[in-house]
Amino acid sequence: MVSHWRALLMALLFLTGGAAAPASTPGASTAGVERVEPPNWWVGMRHPELQLLIEGPGVAALRPRLRAHRGVRLAGSRPGDGPNHLFVFLQLAPDAAAGRLRIELQGRAGQVLPLDYPLLAREPGSAQRRGFGPQDAVYLVVPDRFAQGGHRTPLSPDADFSDAVDRSQALARHGGDIEGLRQRLGYIADMGFTMLWCTPLTENAMPRMSYHGYAPTDLYRIDARFGSNEDYRRLVAEARAKGIGVIHDIILNHIGDRHRWLRPEGLPTRDWINPRRLTNHAHIAVLDPHRAQDDLRGMVDGWFVNSMPDLNTRQPLLGEYLIQNTLWWIEWTGLSGIREDTYSYADKDFLARWSGRVMAEYPRFALVGEEMSDHAPMVAYWQRGQRNHDGYISHMPSMMDFPLVAALRKGLLEPEGQGGQMKGFFDIYQALGFDFVYPDPGMLMLFDGNHDTTRLLAELQGDLDLARMALAFVATVPRIPQFFYGTELALRGPYPRDDGALRADMPGGFAGDAVSAFSGQGLAPEQAAMQRFVRTLLNERKREPLLHGGRLTQYLPSDGVYAYFRHAPGQQRRVMVAMNKNATAAALDLARFAEMLPAGSRWQARDWFSGERFALGERLEIPARGLRILVLSPAP
Repeated sequence: MVSHWRALLMALLFLTGGAAAPASTPGASTAGVERVEPPNWWVGMRHPELQLLIEGPGVAALRPRLRAHRGVRLAGSRPGDGPNHLFVFLQLAPDAAAGRLRIELQGRAGQVLPLDYPLLAREPGSAQRRGFGPQDAVYLVVPDRFAQGGHRTPLSPDADFSDAVDRSQALARHGGDIEGLRQRLGYIADMGFTMLWCTPLTENAMPRMSYHGYAPTDLYRIDARFGSNEDYRRLVAEARAKGIGVIHDIILNHIGDRHRWLRPEGLPTRDWINPRRLTNHAHIAVLDPHRAQDDLRGMVDGWFVNSMPDLNTRQPLLGEYLIQNTLWWIEWTGLSGIREDTYSYADKDFLARWSGRVMAEYPRFALVGEEMSDHAPMVAYWQRGQRNHDGYISHMPSMMDFPLVAALRKGLLEPEGQGGQMKGFFDIYQALGFDFVYPDPGMLMLFDGNHDTTRLLAELQGDLDLARMALAFVATVPRIPQFFYGTELALRGPYPRDDGALRADMPGGFAGDAVSAFSGQGLAPEQAAMQRFVRTLLNERKREPLLHGGRLTQYLPSDGVYAYFRHAPGQQRRVMVAMNKNATAAALDLARFAEMLPAGSRWQARDWFSGERFALGERLEIPARGLRILVLSPAP
């Protein structure tokens, strides 16, 4: 009864001008209804059902009625388990008309709360948008640490934004924002990147360590300290105009404990959140045919940390909410990809539904998941097309290639084997040989490092020569390459891993910086040299179709030298990559590569980095602790 009268009071306030629509719900809002999610939808979507979650004091007691609207039918409703949530289910026919739906929420005493809900027309070609793939190079940034552009988005009073900016503290916010990113899109494009992945930009109104974004407190709102939803959409549009797609980072597994759902009477259903216990982080329990069920539940139902409540993704209403949230960001913002965090921590049947729905709606789109394991079979389990031991079917086009990253770092740092020992470059050679466990290894995302690993240069003990080999490998094997911001400046970072420090500020991104990646001011010679190297590497890669889908033939490493070729059926051109760990130059006998360079053939070579063109002879010199990337064409 109290909730009923509270709803009436809100209605009266609305009629007299005493209540305003909250900024967090840009589409639909009225008195007594504090928010509707999704805030709008589109006609012409493949999936005909639409679930609305209406929140506000006492709304569970209201019953919806839909005014006549072409192609839209009210399929039902369900109150939440508390007084403040109402689920409304709509059916949209293929000929549904764009416009505003009028939904009338009726109370038991006859009062009516009108709700206007926007149904929009889709952008032409939206369903056929192209996602990221092997033709792309991905630039990963932590937006709080990249650049500050001076936005002025008002802070909502209903969220805790007390985590202050303090660049002297590694775990505090540093003040980077969407505007700073937008202003530096030209730099990103000039470096040769074609995709921009930002760690989560959605609201993280947590009292500390809110900068990283992985404890979301509002799944439909950009954190006001980064900017607004409209600022984000503008960033995506301007990036697209410069040839850069945007990959949106989401978390299906958990939220931050300052989310409104954790307030009294805040849960839409009693089983929305899993009971508090920390996850066991036993990834193998999800796949293990011998597992105990308690261990499985301990993995997928446990909280990631105490401040990140675990979402019960088996709850069908929550599952639909999360699926629609993903589709909404793609459609509303114009995204080119989704990166999904802590992938195997969510219920795997839900993950199959989620990935299947997204890929059904956008058949050419791309999703990449994080399975943080060094074991190839564990990563392969989640990729689309894999024939799994338990019959599980996934729809994920891509996964992060942690196994090959681990082998790359180990193999470069490890001394070469002597006396028949298989180590060093062989670790990398062997890891690529395990590509047979993947249904589509070319769609895996290979990276030099990211926000959850030590930086490459820290792992390689500051060895710039080895770092260049690593970056060349990432860019030239059959994968989607991803580089972590600052790698191009030889940022070293801490060892062992220290998250706040490895996610360092990008030099030149903040007022008063003495060193700037963007202007070149103050760069040390080794920083400028690495930046030139990466720029050349990625721009050459962008222009070379053999690296966007060609085959790989690799040769067993020998005497500290590792060589492989990229080629394609029916094409005589080749790309040859050779790396030399030795302290002296190595002269390769090219007769060994007769399978790629048949005896008696004559080849013209172009060096990616020097631009030198020369006729390939019987031997090829690889500089000491260096590499060469050559484009080979039959000599006239």
